[in-house]
Amino acid sequence: MPFSKLGLSDPIAKAVAEQGYETPTPIQHKAIPVILAGKDLIAAAQTGTGKTASFVLPILQNLMDAPAVRAKRIRALILTPTRELAIQVEANIALYGKHLHLTSMAMYGGVDAEPQKERLIEGVDILVATPGRLLDMYTRRAIHFDELEVLVLDEADRMLDMGFIADINKIVERLPEKRQNLLFSATLSQQVRFLARTAIENAVEIAIRPDSTATPKIEQWLITVDKDTKSALLSFLITENKWDQALIFIETKRGAAKLVSQLEKRGIKAEAIHSGRSQAVRAQLLEDFKAGELKFMVATGIAARGIDIDSLTRVVNYDLPDEADDYVHRIGRTGRAGAVGEAISFVSRDDFRNLCAIEKRLGEFITRKEIEGFQPKLEVPASDAGHAPKNAKSSNRRNTRRKPAKSRS
Repeated sequence: MPFSKLGLSDPIAKAVAEQGYETPTPIQHKAIPVILAGKDLIAAAQTGTGKTASFVLPILQNLMDAPAVRAKRIRALILTPTRELAIQVEANIALYGKHLHLTSMAMYGGVDAEPQKERLIEGVDILVATPGRLLDMYTRRAIHFDELEVLVLDEADRMLDMGFIADINKIVERLPEKRQNLLFSATLSQQVRFLARTAIENAVEIAIRPDSTATPKIEQWLITVDKDTKSALLSFLITENKWDQALIFIETKRGAAKLVSQLEKRGIKAEAIHSGRSQAVRAQLLEDFKAGELKFMVATGIAARGIDIDSLTRVVNYDLPDEADDYVHRIGRTGRAGAVGEAISFVSRDDFRNLCAIEKRLGEFITRKEIEGFQPKLEVPASDAGHAPKNAKSSNRRNTRRKPAKSRS
């Protein structure tokens, strides 16, 4: 079914086609008609399923014939947990609405507030914002909510994980009671459902199963390795297998800086992206990474949901995350837009508890491998996830054989 059959006008359908999208994904097919009908919606869909377009396209359709927005007013508000995601969502709005006369803006902290304040003076049809900066602007009387028609809570589970519940409640209390409410989340946990009950009544609920045809095609495997040889293993894999690009997740800012330095000593250029770097630097790094000018980016969890690259080949979990859902969001950065992706995790004895939680969340064991020359001295036991193991120890796949190295520091 083409997008035009869902009730989208020719200018929007044309913009979507120009992005190379021919048919709606399952979440788009189900959500767009509900939103076009003006109903409230609670939707669960994993990353990589086309979730953003499922609410952006019908919002554009519903607002396209509206009169010019007044000063300091907005018609649609999309709340996101991170600056990176706000920028990405607004970029999608600009692409999908390129043949319309609607305006959009991304507003977030970490940068000078004055240009954002000045931009709001003219009014904005669709505002994508992080909760803290939005409240700051409201306190400054730079924005008024009296003409708001639509509220979107995007990545609701992540916003709750990051402690935004108080800010969200403050924002909701200040919005007009008569509005359309849309909540999108990768998971519908008890906390998310509680948030939904406080902001949304009588909503239509949609859940796209993880095994949907829109689920990213990701080959997952792990390498058991001692903690102190992870950086040498990463360098070996990049060089031996001639990796074109990789997004490498690590837990701490200090660890990210150290890993970048270790890679540089081995002739591999990488950059680190984390909350300690300025917004301008982070934005430039993301642009360079998306353009392919930067091949290897080491990221803390801040980038897990803010990077949207259709052709990202692989994700590496240098450290396993503490939360199993974060693993799902991380690997969801690859295997997008129908492409096949690869998710590789380095697992040491220290990661055993996190590995158990992740495999329980996935409902299966992740294929294991050992790389010759990097076999761990501290064995990583098989986790008790309650499923039949898929053990596939291999030291010869993807050109991974090598002689023991003299130095791995």
